[in-house]
Amino acid sequence: MPKKKIEALEEVKRNYVRMALESGNYSSIARHAGISRSTLTKWIKEYEDEVREQMEDPTSAIVSTEPTKEELKAK
Repeated sequence: MPKKKIEALEEVKRNYVRMALESGNYSSIARHAGISRSTLTKWIKEYEDEVREQMEDPTSAIVSTEPTKEELKAK
């Protein structure tokens, strides 16, 4: 039986993918998310095309409560 995807969880994954793509620092983002780098890499493979489209679309604004890359560097 296929797993049912929970939309809220999928949105969290997409946000972490976006943060990773923007910062380029996969290890730091994975640590912040509390997941392994390989898990983040799997998420990137799954959501990269969708996230990049959103990043290129000026009308698509993702409001994130996650820390920015500057906030991550400060830690």
